[in-house]
Amino acid sequence: MIKTLTNLLKQDKEKFVVPKGVQDCIPITAIYDDGIFRVGKDKYSKSFKFTDINYAVASREDKEAMFLEYSELLNSLDSGATTKLTINNRRLNRLDFEKTILIPETGDELDVYREEYNKMLLDKATGANAIVQDKYVTISINKKSVEDARTYFARVGADLIAHFARLGSKCVELETDERLRIVHDFFRVGEETAYHFNIKETRKKGHDFKDYVCPDTMEFEKDYFKMGNRYGRVLFLREYASYIKDSMVAELTDLNRNLMMSIDIVPVPTDEAVREAESRLLGVETNITNWQRKQNQNNNFSATVPYDMEQQKKEMKEFLDDLTTRDQRMMFAVLTMVHTADSKEQLDNDTEALLTTARKHLCQFAVLKYQQMDGLNTAMPFGTRKIDAFRTLTTESLAVFIPFRVQDIYHENGIYYGQNVISKNMIIADRRQLLNGNSFILGVSGGGKFFAAKGEIENIILSSNADVIIIDPEREYSQLVKALGGEIINISATSPSHINAMDMNKEYGDGANPVILKSEFIMSLCEQLIGGTNLGAKQKSIIDRCTASVYRDYQQRGYTGTVPTLQDFRAELLKQDEPEAKEIALAIELFTHGSLNTFAKPTNVDTDNRLICYDILDLGKQLMPIGMLVVLDSILNRITQNRAKGKQTFIFIDEIYLLFQHEYSANFLFTLWKRVRKYGAYATGITQNVDDLLQSHTARTMLANSEFLIMLNQASTDRIELAKLLNISDLQLSYITNVDAGHGLIKVGSSLVPFANKFPKNTKLYKLMTTKPGEGA
Repeated sequence: MIKTLTNLLKQDKEKFVVPKGVQDCIPITAIYDDGIFRVGKDKYSKSFKFTDINYAVASREDKEAMFLEYSELLNSLDSGATTKLTINNRRLNRLDFEKTILIPETGDELDVYREEYNKMLLDKATGANAIVQDKYVTISINKKSVEDARTYFARVGADLIAHFARLGSKCVELETDERLRIVHDFFRVGEETAYHFNIKETRKKGHDFKDYVCPDTMEFEKDYFKMGNRYGRVLFLREYASYIKDSMVAELTDLNRNLMMSIDIVPVPTDEAVREAESRLLGVETNITNWQRKQNQNNNFSATVPYDMEQQKKEMKEFLDDLTTRDQRMMFAVLTMVHTADSKEQLDNDTEALLTTARKHLCQFAVLKYQQMDGLNTAMPFGTRKIDAFRTLTTESLAVFIPFRVQDIYHENGIYYGQNVISKNMIIADRRQLLNGNSFILGVSGGGKFFAAKGEIENIILSSNADVIIIDPEREYSQLVKALGGEIINISATSPSHINAMDMNKEYGDGANPVILKSEFIMSLCEQLIGGTNLGAKQKSIIDRCTASVYRDYQQRGYTGTVPTLQDFRAELLKQDEPEAKEIALAIELFTHGSLNTFAKPTNVDTDNRLICYDILDLGKQLMPIGMLVVLDSILNRITQNRAKGKQTFIFIDEIYLLFQHEYSANFLFTLWKRVRKYGAYATGITQNVDDLLQSHTARTMLANSEFLIMLNQASTDRIELAKLLNISDLQLSYITNVDAGHGLIKVGSSLVPFANKFPKNTKLYKLMTTKPGEGA
């Protein structure tokens, strides 16, 4: 027998003690502050939690790369320790869910919408796969003392975290209370919110930590067990197929029940493994030689070696080659699985479903007889292994049990964006938690862009005190804005609504003198007004001088009283002696005293409303570039004001490609896009013309740097461009090819997930959000 295995069995050998209470069924003998458990005489364990990666929807090349990287991770495991990979399916706790996701009612006139939205969320939560999947890796090692174990885990943990990071998965150490919580939530289903454990308090009171996590009763039968009112059963993988698909683990853990599946891995040192393989091969060759000698004695010189002997020799040679030339390691593995149900009947049906899934992959699960307690302690992430049903595998054959499937996006206090198409879980995302919360919504006409944007606007208005500003070139948002009590500002040459291009507050300068920034803006404005020609150094100096002069009184009054207008600015220009000043004054006359003077008058609209919509549909061709600049500047004013109040601002720019058609508004938008993050603001660009958008280098940069993207049905040319820019695989592209409205891909940080957002049609909110003719309110 292999030395590693002999040592391991010797270390794990324990005298069987009949459990006198429920607490005795839990094999933890001591817990420490840093998440280390003692689970035997000298055995210590530590758990790490790792996040899922997008394996199921990756391209073939990416899958291979992930598979090889995962094999590397398995190769890096220490041969002196046992590693346990655990996939834990736990039910989403409804109380927790209601606390973090539902919108609290505030007693205003919008409560009718809040109630409707919450009902929709609850329906989705119960209709969805209400299972959350957590993944853990637990390492257990025999050491003389906890100090030795601590040093060991610090070294191994850093290595493990680095390997998972290369896979794109985030791996973190689990604290003591987090590890105990896993046990508590498994044993006490439905009481998840009641868990509270404080190690210091427990010590002070002299309580046993097991009292907090153990079930009320435990009964172990021949082939199942009962904990409290629930039933459970432990299975183990008895027979492995010659070829196993990498989707097997995902299919086994797809059951909508509380379950845990664990793979215990014992790596064997390569020299020992090679020695063992060579002696086995030698044995097979000796058998073949003896058989041939026997045939020769019987004068049968043409006899061929029997098939089974040939096969043994071939397989042993392959195994040896794997170990010596293909950088593989020999490992022992045990796969156990525990699942629970509310009734014995349900448990039997679930067991049958799991056995069928395994049979489909030509593997065979079996129920542990009279070993249910040992099996339970093996499947749970304690760090013990009481089942010795070992199977010898190489790194590659073990890597087939890859624990990755698809990323789930679930941020606390986030917004609902739809359901994950693969895992069927809700996608709850919070842009504020990302490095850069700016976003784009892209898709062909009828793909559900406006619906997605309006859904987000509604959620922000109903659930937070943040401000929302919309730039609406198609008059698509008026109905929604009115219903939510917002202000619509119609901007055109003939509109009675005016925005003063010279508006400025004291926060505008981001800590510096605001006039310096404003002067830059007025230079851009004048260049645009004069006709897009670049201003010379003389003209810039004159504009800068006049800007400072016009604002002097306003600044001295502490930014109160009447704000100067473009008419005051022109009057100041006319006071200057230089002929260039007269030229600038003449060039901007049309926009200050002429028929296009809408931005040269004092602001007469309520820009303090929480929800503002700038309707720019009627801005003519002449006013459009200037109008865009003034509106963006007005938004910057508002953001800086909100920042001083500690308020967040969300900006939605519809048909954003229009802003990139004009150089000045494109550059201003680009600086705004980069700066809003530190002002506590988040910008969203919405467009169907992805091709037009990508022709602008500025827009490409903005798109590539946005951490949040919603991609709905895309035109074929746009798909190719997006795939190049964002490195989207062919399989992922299929989710934005000829799909229904509201279906597509959502990118949150580094996660790219296929989603579907179906909203109930018989609601007031749907009527406000839809743009389909005949469906609106």
